[in-house]
Amino acid sequence: MKFLFASDSFKGTLSSERITALLKESAERIFPGCETAGVPVADGGEGTLDAVILALNGKLQKVMVHGPLMEERESFYGEFVENGASSAIIEMAAASGLPMVPAQKRNPLNTTTYGTGELIKAALDRGCRSISIAIGGSATNDGGMGAMKALGVRFLDERGEELEGKGGDLIRVADIDISGIHPAVAETRFTVMCDVNNPLTGPRGATYTFGKQKGGTPEILDVLEKGMVRYAALIKEKLGVDVDGIPGSGAAGGLGAAFCVFLKAGMKSGIDTVLDLIHFDELLDGVDLVITGEGRMDWQSAYGKVPSGIGARCKAKNIPVVAIVGGMGDKAETIFDFGIDSIVTTINGAMPIEEALDRSEELYSSAADRTFRLLRAGMRLR
Repeated sequence: MKFLFASDSFKGTLSSERITALLKESAERIFPGCETAGVPVADGGEGTLDAVILALNGKLQKVMVHGPLMEERESFYGEFVENGASSAIIEMAAASGLPMVPAQKRNPLNTTTYGTGELIKAALDRGCRSISIAIGGSATNDGGMGAMKALGVRFLDERGEELEGKGGDLIRVADIDISGIHPAVAETRFTVMCDVNNPLTGPRGATYTFGKQKGGTPEILDVLEKGMVRYAALIKEKLGVDVDGIPGSGAAGGLGAAFCVFLKAGMKSGIDTVLDLIHFDELLDGVDLVITGEGRMDWQSAYGKVPSGIGARCKAKNIPVVAIVGGMGDKAETIFDFGIDSIVTTINGAMPIEEALDRSEELYSSAADRTFRLLRAGMRLR
């Protein structure tokens, strides 16, 4: 009997690695002599970088960058070897994330993705030629101008003067000069982890969909949208690319558009990117059962989350999957259509949420035991 454990973390309580350890202990109690393997996974959001570098024996590289308000701060990216070559994984939120801006200073006219560009530049300078970038949780709505400026692209106003590359500059951009872009960009494969398909402009675009949560008032959003429309038109005029025709171009305040246009990046779901990076399909060889999970499962779990990604890969190979989760929400059973065979909750009685969090290891271990015992009982059916 061979088990593979590939669960997302339970935010704030159990790491993916700790969950794997608890499952291993339980499996060996119920199935002595069984073979187990575990791999940390994430869906492109929080914990993605840690999961990938742990799975691939990579390491963190610390870098001094400029934050969303151009303040200096220490950031990081992950570096690992893939097919004999240096590769990198970057979380945009580590340099341009919303939590980095105090609530009273949140205004997408003033924030920039410049620090994200600095992380990319650092990886390129170290020889990384395959770079995956998770772009969730931005504080920005600059169309990616800041990040591209850090990589050598110049955005000019009507007088030919270079702009800073913040959200408020969108309305002022009149020309784009890509002649100075980092030379390694042309020889590097960029993958953007993106699970939204919003266009750059319009009612479903970057500004009106995501700008409010970044501090944008209705007046600020109107200014930003006018600028974004101008920016999109200029890209089409100068570079021949209709960015609104690219699904996901509005992600991260338009950073998705910049990556596609200037870096020729490919858009891919976060969980699929992670599973490909850690060679998940190869790990399924000879596996009898996979156990996955997340802190709370509901209808959203079927769309771009860890369980749905794991379930789809296993379904293709006819391998059963059980999800152990902290709790179940509205329409959690939707996941059964995405390769998950059953759901087991860790909560085993009525209790305050604080108690459930405090007892997370004990409750998870109990759920794991129940799962393996039920599996053992099923094997005895005739």
